[in-house]
Amino acid sequence: MGGRLIEPAEAGRDDVMLSWEGRQVVAVRLPRLSDSLDHLLADQERRHGMPLTQLDRKAKQSVVRTLEERGAFRMRRGVETVAAALGVSRFTIYNYLNYRDEQRAGQGGEGR
Repeated sequence: MGGRLIEPAEAGRDDVMLSWEGRQVVAVRLPRLSDSLDHLLADQERRHGMPLTQLDRKAKQSVVRTLEERGAFRMRRGVETVAAALGVSRFTIYNYLNYRDEQRAGQGGEGR
């Protein structure tokens, strides 16, 4: 998700310190959540082998499902960011999410 290793002496209070046998050996600097969404979108683009805006509707729905499972829509402006990346409206993203909920309900699964 885009974290990077840094020297313990360079670690800030938000970095995760890793220790081995009581000695601090490395720190991990995690990306901001908005950067994480960019990484998720870039990963989807690599997986599909083309810009997300060029995907057909079914593939875009699949991307939305994957992003939902990974928490993309819990982030501030997540829906807007994904909509822009897919070249669709926010309304379309909500339709894709609602369609998924309807599918789950029809299969006896729980909705969101």
